[in-house]
Amino acid sequence: MEVATMASSPTLSSSHRSFHAPLRNPLLPLRSDPPPWLLRPRPGPGPLPLRSLRRAAAAAAALETETHVRRSSSLETDFLACPICYEPLIRKGPSGLNLSAIYRSGFKCAKCNKSFTSKDVFLDLTITSGTTEYSELKPARTELFRSPLVSFLYERGWRQNFNRSGFPGPDEEFKMAQDYFQPVAGGLLVDVSCGSGLFSRKFAKSGSYSAVIALDFSENMLRQCYEFIKQDETLLNTNLALVRADVSRLPFRSCSVDAIHAGAALHCWPSPSNAVAEISRVLRSGGIFVATTFLSSPLNTPFYNEALRPLRQLFGQVTNSYSYFTEKEIKDLCKSCGLINYSSKVQRAFIMFSAQKP
Repeated sequence: MEVATMASSPTLSSSHRSFHAPLRNPLLPLRSDPPPWLLRPRPGPGPLPLRSLRRAAAAAAALETETHVRRSSSLETDFLACPICYEPLIRKGPSGLNLSAIYRSGFKCAKCNKSFTSKDVFLDLTITSGTTEYSELKPARTELFRSPLVSFLYERGWRQNFNRSGFPGPDEEFKMAQDYFQPVAGGLLVDVSCGSGLFSRKFAKSGSYSAVIALDFSENMLRQCYEFIKQDETLLNTNLALVRADVSRLPFRSCSVDAIHAGAALHCWPSPSNAVAEISRVLRSGGIFVATTFLSSPLNTPFYNEALRPLRQLFGQVTNSYSYFTEKEIKDLCKSCGLINYSSKVQRAFIMFSAQKP
């Protein structure tokens, strides 16, 4: 009787637990065995027809073009800002950052209700743009470069004299700047205090940047820049725009520019601290500032010694002459404006320095 019970209801013991195994019909296959039809190989998808491949390639190309257009549209409209309130400008006109598109476009600040146009060959984004009665003069060293004569002579002998102070020359300076700008290649570059566009044209022709903005306060320098650009058809069709603006009131949104260059300019600025602070404001995180200037030396001031700094500053104010600094002063200024990773190259009274936005 005991044997019969065990046969009809077998019990397995494991880890002090037991369960009753269900009865199975020996004529049926085990549940773990797959049906024979599942074992047959299924035919995989064959190669796509040539027509389908062409459609897929066309769709991918269209998507890439659309993405590029969106990025270009964002670049063309997002970084320009009102010099009064720094709100983004609303643009009406053809798209593009070339000279023709900018000339035929109008810009307006919705907050200040102020309009900015390109009545001349450049887009005027100064605070006094559009005024009819009011006018103001900058320091003599700034007004000097608004002269038509100086603008005409700048690349016809004026700039060549810089080699006496150790400037290596435009071609070598351009190569040095390009080395500093390598981490931000492909981004937006602004050439502040561009003068007649000597370096703006080089940056634009290099193809290293998505767009180049040639910016200066001098109307005649920008007109001279345009005269040089007209002589090169490739520059007329590149993303190179001429903008009149004050370096101490840059018409760009905060954190919107990848690279800023200032060639032989810092010593001319009415307030270098305000200018570098503005440059720091508009640079993106990781953006790079590169500049050249004349160091304080016996070549340009009798008070070049650091101990005579107060006399040098007083002399500059009384005579309204250029502001020459020591390298320590320039490094300290960059640090004070929130820039890091300062580095420099010095040759006699020439210095090229670079600093980065954290």
